[in-house]
Amino acid sequence: MLQESSERKGLLLNFITKFSHCVSHQLNWPFHEGDSFHPKENIEKMARGEPLTDQDRIPWLLKLHEVIQREKCSGCDALVACSALKRQYRQILLHGSRALSASSPESQWDVSSSSSDVFFIYLHGEYDFIYQRLATRKGHYMRADLLRSQFDALEPPFNEENVLTLDIRKGVSEMAVEALKSSV
Repeated sequence: MLQESSERKGLLLNFITKFSHCVSHQLNWPFHEGDSFHPKENIEKMARGEPLTDQDRIPWLLKLHEVIQREKCSGCDALVACSALKRQYRQILLHGSRALSASSPESQWDVSSSSSDVFFIYLHGEYDFIYQRLATRKGHYMRADLLRSQFDALEPPFNEENVLTLDIRKGVSEMAVEALKSSV
């Protein structure tokens, strides 16, 4: 997501669950862990150390879009945690399958539009810092050696609307306070 060297890129990856739980608890919002929506094949692939492709991720992103839509339709605010690495992934979260067909020339629909009622929080951190945390994480199917592929795929949301960027070096509590001050 950054145009700088890959060592400066960040991901919604390492602190995502702790941070999300902290914010959802403070706001009393339901929390949906994106990892729990991955199909079995994706989990097995990551457990083998194979990076996911765009095609692997699309069904997962569409499921998360459904979760977002369900919460919006019920009138609830909610938090969905996932690594929306690319701009197209964020568009799928916002607009579902319409974002997939919008890339065709005959499409009249503008995927560049954001959704004012969906807010992204981009947790930015350096590769080495995140790798260290992943390497010591226990009980998760995604191996730390997959981090490089995520950094390679990353398209930071720096010029997108409705995005708050937080530096993960600040720690979970400080980031949560900053997110809450920003009216998440």
